[in-house]
Amino acid sequence: MSKIVIYTSSSCPYCLRAKALLKRNNAKFEEINIENDQQLREKMIQQADGRKTVPQIFINDIHIGGCDDLYALEQEGRLQELLDDNLKF
Repeated sequence: MSKIVIYTSSSCPYCLRAKALLKRNNAKFEEINIENDQQLREKMIQQADGRKTVPQIFINDIHIGGCDDLYALEQEGRLQELLDDNLKF
C-alpha cells in the first residue's frame, strides 16, 4: 500500500505550505511531528540522507525532499503521478 509521510514541526511555515498542497490534491498523509522527540528527529535525518530541516516528505518511501521540492514537482506536472497510487487507497 502506498503512503505519504511528512515530518513536521508546529511552528514551521513550510510545513503548513506543504500540507496545504497535499490537501489541495486530496492526498492523505501521515504527519510526524518531530518537535519534541529527538528519536523521531534522528530517524528523519537518517531517512532523509542527512537533511535536518522540516518538512521532509516521503511518497511511497521515496524521499521527495522539502516544501520547495514538493512544489517543484507540482510545477513540473510530476506530483500527480506520484499521488495517483496514493489516491486509490
